[in-house]
Amino acid sequence: MKLEAKWKAVSLRKKGFSYNEIRKSIQVSKGTLSVWLKNIDLTQEQRRRLLKGLERSRYMAAQSKKQERESRTKVLVEEGVKEFPRLIKNPLFLAGLMLYWAEGDKNQAERVKFTNSDETTIILMMRWFREICKVPEEKFRIALHIHNLHSKSDVKYYWSKLTGIPTQQFHKLWIKKSSLRQRRNILYNGTCAIVVNDKNLFRRITGWKLGLLDYFNITPRSSTDRTKDF
Repeated sequence: MKLEAKWKAVSLRKKGFSYNEIRKSIQVSKGTLSVWLKNIDLTQEQRRRLLKGLERSRYMAAQSKKQERESRTKVLVEEGVKEFPRLIKNPLFLAGLMLYWAEGDKNQAERVKFTNSDETTIILMMRWFREICKVPEEKFRIALHIHNLHSKSDVKYYWSKLTGIPTQQFHKLWIKKSSLRQRRNILYNGTCAIVVNDKNLFRRITGWKLGLLDYFNITPRSSTDRTKDF
């Protein structure tokens, strides 16, 4: 029985069939087919046909994945819009949302990131992420931009104490060279970026922004697709 399957597989391969096409007729693994058919050469025309089929399959898979992502994004954004009327009653929610809208990342990677050098602003946003966004402690990352005049350990300790995030969750320091010999402002401790790699949260925040626009009856002009306005 296995020998018959092998000869059938060989016959189909010589006709230019792909492994997936052969497996529709013969119930064997791709590994087995690879062993059976490794010495069979295909014509240039057969190779072109298989390549076109592979490209088409990849394209269809990519399109399916894109549609799934867009569908999921739309659901989460609309959930954020629906949450807005309840959340707006909380002053912390509104203050954090407006700060994030002004200073937060607006990137295609859908990463949540807020950067500032003012310690009180960072403290407020950490409260917003914890109490409003419900970000788990282990998901927080801190990225610091400092000058070479700073003490690395002192700056990391300063922002760690301020944010409540252990230094183990800090990204590698980004250090900018300074032409000065000493710091002019000894109170300046660089810029601190709060980073949360959570696409779902990014989409919810997008929904909150749209909810705020609806609240003030403001219609974005840039796009007819509400999920792409931010």
